[in-house]
Amino acid sequence: MQLIIAAASILTEMIKGKRVEDAWKITWKALSDELGGLPPIKYHCSILAVGALKRGIRSYYNKVGRHPEWLPRDLTAEERQVLEEEEMIERYYRSMKALGEVK
Repeated sequence: MQLIIAAASILTEMIKGKRVEDAWKITWKALSDELGGLPPIKYHCSILAVGALKRGIRSYYNKVGRHPEWLPRDLTAEERQVLEEEEMIERYYRSMKALGEVK
């Protein structure tokens, strides 16, 4: 969990002062490199951070009813990964709730 937090923190530093379009172009690999490189088993940390950023950017443009030409119509691999993780966590939470483990 600490590595995911570190990845998100470094990502915020990487996007400061950038245009939204330039922030969109940041890849999970660039974030991984900025962290000093990650072993393959930890790639998901940078993928999730970048995916969350891209989901936020897409959400903003959906909310304001605009779609810049640089924003792809289809979800990126990082965005799909974040959605899969969110769905997995929701399923886990529902099962824990059904078992009475959480309220």
